[in-house]
Amino acid sequence: MVQTTTINKTYGTDHATRNRLHRMAWFLDNAIPVPGMGGYRIGVDGLIGLIPGVGDAFGAVLSTYILGEAARLGVPKSVLLRMLFNIVIESIIGLIPFAGDIFDMAWKSNLRNVKLLDNYLDNPRTTTRSSRFLAFGIVTTALLVVLFVFALGIMVLQWVVSLLIS
Repeated sequence: MVQTTTINKTYGTDHATRNRLHRMAWFLDNAIPVPGMGGYRIGVDGLIGLIPGVGDAFGAVLSTYILGEAARLGVPKSVLLRMLFNIVIESIIGLIPFAGDIFDMAWKSNLRNVKLLDNYLDNPRTTTRSSRFLAFGIVTTALLVVLFVFALGIMVLQWVVSLLIS
């Protein structure tokens, strides 16, 4: 069933909001037991992801509700970025036929995001610090990928020009 955590009164966390987000994450990621899999569970998000083309997009839209509620609760941008990263990873890899669907059912971004939210609300300093480190890593990796693609584009352009000149 849905596990709830204690409420941290210091940050004015609304008990009903946390419970609602836990229930939603459970529904999206863990509501359906898989027979013969030793208690493994999948959620409605994994089933929706099986619909070609629109399934992963619709699942991502549902997942952004948790992200929006986290923002409303005052979660810092570094933690929100980490939560968004979980949604984006699940959505992008989920686009790959079959393998993406299996990944989608295993990644469980909604449960990850509710755990991040709980960790922040219960221990804001530690969660913010680790999220900033991850955000820095994501931005650095993205910049390196952009630089690599740019350099690759220049090399291809030089190769095409050399073919045209010779």
